[in-house]
Amino acid sequence: MARRPARRPSPRPDDGSQPPPLSDRDKIIDAFFTLLVEKAIENIEYAEIAARAGVPLATLRNEFGSKFAIVAAYVKAIDRKVLEGGDADMAEEPPRERLFDVLMRRLEELSPDQAAIRSLMRSARRYPSLALALNGLAVRSQQWMLTAANIGAAGPRGMVRAQGLALLFASVLRTFVHDEDEGLSKTMAALDRALGRGQRWSGFVDDLCRFVPRRGCLPGFRRRRRDWDRDVDRDAGGEEAVPI
Repeated sequence: MARRPARRPSPRPDDGSQPPPLSDRDKIIDAFFTLLVEKAIENIEYAEIAARAGVPLATLRNEFGSKFAIVAAYVKAIDRKVLEGGDADMAEEPPRERLFDVLMRRLEELSPDQAAIRSLMRSARRYPSLALALNGLAVRSQQWMLTAANIGAAGPRGMVRAQGLALLFASVLRTFVHDEDEGLSKTMAALDRALGRGQRWSGFVDDLCRFVPRRGCLPGFRRRRRDWDRDVDRDAGGEEAVPI
């Protein structure tokens, strides 16, 4: 089966008119993620990004101070799209179902960029500092995803949940970047399994936090990956997960 295009085409308005032109900022993000399909992030030059986006180098510098800032802007845009696409019918569903719905919406938004995300995963395997920085982005994003699912994301317990969910989502990405099915069937199955493991771990952490002083509850868990993360198949291409 042919892989989906690396980048989604600009949506056309329902009335058939031409879509509004992209801002310089959006052009730069699109250009950068197109380049990620072709080469590793560490090999992309700023001049290449500006040329591909069709903007002066000065405009690129004005909009973004680094390549990582472009990635951060992309992640924030994905957050916004997921939050805008909430389903009111899910409000009465159990927490796990609400979270499954939110995370699948996120994966659907990421699906046009599978090849670019796979490229980032390979770079993160080579550069732990990149993986650590991406994890920081992911934890903030997953706090919003938890909130969208009406699951508490505040305080030490919320931070534990967000970090755990970031690692969980990273494990699902290993399947996602190789899932060529239009309906993301393998990814859905991987997410369902991961949420089952994460639900058991979250319950354990919640119980522990009742007995451990607040300042002592968080740090240890933020420094380690959990058993459910080690269960994930690591043979799908050999990439390190990037928790986008």
